[in-house]
Amino acid sequence: MTSNFAPDPTPQSPQSIEEIMASFEVEDAPLPEGDIGQGLKFHTNRGDFSAIIHRSPGAQQAVVWVCGARGGFGGPGPGTYATLAEQFVSKGITSLRLDYRLPNDMMECIFDLLSGVAYCKRTGHGPVVVVGHSFGGAVVVAAGANSAHIKGVVSLSPQTAGAGMAGMLAPRKLLVVHGKADTRLPFRCAETIYELAKEPKELVLYEGAEHRLEECRGELESLLATWIPNTLEENIDVPKDVPEIEVKQ
Repeated sequence: MTSNFAPDPTPQSPQSIEEIMASFEVEDAPLPEGDIGQGLKFHTNRGDFSAIIHRSPGAQQAVVWVCGARGGFGGPGPGTYATLAEQFVSKGITSLRLDYRLPNDMMECIFDLLSGVAYCKRTGHGPVVVVGHSFGGAVVVAAGANSAHIKGVVSLSPQTAGAGMAGMLAPRKLLVVHGKADTRLPFRCAETIYELAKEPKELVLYEGAEHRLEECRGELESLLATWIPNTLEENIDVPKDVPEIEVKQ
């Protein structure tokens, strides 16, 4: 069992993001069949969720990846997250892929992501980049605005619901990507998030690409393989004081 600290023997319902992020332990777990990396199980005072870590020994940089409203580990297209996570290992970047406890519950998914970010911090990684697809594209925007340990946000084929805090991301970097042929969520969603956000921000729209971005997979992976390491290398002064989310009991 890999535990980073002992939980409070008499846990109480958390009242703040910091308390939520401090209320978990992590152990090794079986890897889902057919996947790559190392399986983990997070035990939080709001329930358990699974993760897959791609460790780069001695790394101080990390990426946390989340998926859409159905959860899982795949991300857009067949294996984009896993492919990039494996590539990043050789670049000194650890990746953590998360599966939500309660898919499609925005608040709870934000908490899961913030627990993953806190795990990266406790294992010696500096401020991270978070990546989310579809519903997860809004999750990463909201989490980014509520964490001093996130320096970059990548929102892929995002929905606008839940992404209203995009204007609070700066000075964190934001990359928004959408396919112009998306029939599930129109690319206007990406444009709206981009317009809400302040600099530094970037919007990339792919002609002929649908929601899963499979039609532009090569271009997308090349973009992320450059943008994410570059952002992790940048010195971004993220505010230490972040807005507090009201926690539902």
